[in-house]
Amino acid sequence: MPAAHRPGLRIDSGITIPESELSWRFSRSSGPGGQGVNTADSRAELVWDAAGSAVLSPLQRERLLSRLSGRLVGGVLTITASEHRAQLRNRDAARARLAAVVADALRPPAPPRRPTAPSRGSKERRLAAKQRRTDIKRLRRPPID
Repeated sequence: MPAAHRPGLRIDSGITIPESELSWRFSRSSGPGGQGVNTADSRAELVWDAAGSAVLSPLQRERLLSRLSGRLVGGVLTITASEHRAQLRNRDAARARLAAVVADALRPPAPPRRPTAPSRGSKERRLAAKQRRTDIKRLRRPPID
């Protein structure tokens, strides 16, 4: 389906960013392309206002803003793609990258680790291994008369 006819950018089963919230900028790209690099605007920048988005719940917005705080400028997330020679492929790459970044940021936090003490067997194995190393190193020393 062409990019202009897509209903929105699907992040996961519950979130789809509407196309109206996404804006594009294009510029000249560096890298491969020969003489075409000097004329074609193949570098794609996808801009999404995460702070003002209507598709996020308050909890999701708070989680997204805190986790992506280093990448956001005034609540706006910008994704750049310039690895392909064609603008269309760079657009698709930017869309995929935005979906991956947002999905990763919205993932719920891992459950906290419950601290555990080492078992008796593991302590014994550790001490036995240390004793083996000690014996090996003792054998390397010159004999004491």
